[in-house]
Amino acid sequence: MSSIAVRVRDRRKGAGLGLVAWVLGIVFFLPIAWMALTSFHSETDAATNPPSFGAALTLDGYRDFFGTGGGASPWPALINSLVASVASTVFVLLLAFPAAYALSIRPVKKWTDVLFFFLSTKMLPVVAGLLPIYLFAKNAGMLDNIWLLVILYTSMNLPIAVWMMQSFLAEVPVAVIEAAQIDGARLPTILARVVAPIALPGIAATSLICFIFSWNELLFARVLTGVVAETAPVFLTGFITSQGLFLAKVCAASLVVSLPVLAAGFAAQDKLVQGLSLGAVK
Repeated sequence: MSSIAVRVRDRRKGAGLGLVAWVLGIVFFLPIAWMALTSFHSETDAATNPPSFGAALTLDGYRDFFGTGGGASPWPALINSLVASVASTVFVLLLAFPAAYALSIRPVKKWTDVLFFFLSTKMLPVVAGLLPIYLFAKNAGMLDNIWLLVILYTSMNLPIAVWMMQSFLAEVPVAVIEAAQIDGARLPTILARVVAPIALPGIAATSLICFIFSWNELLFARVLTGVVAETAPVFLTGFITSQGLFLAKVCAASLVVSLPVLAAGFAAQDKLVQGLSLGAVK
């Protein structure tokens, strides 16, 4: 086969894969676009079947969400979600980073068993541990406390973070660490100034995953919080009432609640792509 034929075949193959990627991207984007469009419709237009694409646009859904229409303000719930997500992500990184270092660059004995133990903690359904956690929180006086969610989110995301960080840190050249040790650097200095900059894409990817999981968590937040520590996902459930589902308001609220995650992903997209591909190609 000539080189020209090979190039033509590769070009057609690339065009086909690109077309498939575009189709999949549009399919995944359509629900988000539909939610955004519905959020600018009135409740009457949003409930029509078939949907009305040319309906008049309005900001009533957003006014109701932000409390200007007489409803409750979403700001306490959004702040609680931000505090719980950011604080738990920071704690997860502080614990997972040295643990992953010990399991990859300086592996302990039977490190594969340790990784399996971390993974086994995710095999128990979350709802199975809900009652003991509720009773503990009640007896400890920690119900409706945002720091209880921080502790729970940290423990829930720590196994995933250790697994991710272990694969990322395994790609750090050992020679660089040995050179720092020869220069007299101690372990905290090596972790902060040598390993962390090299593994920064992996740290960004792990942080984003933990942040998303914490921000979207509903079960524990629904059961263990009330008014003071209510999070954004719990606040969203308030739009589903006995009077029915207010579709335009729910779409507006869902879009606003999704913005912090989208903004974090957009800000860290370069590091995220590097981190998710780290270790895949030698």
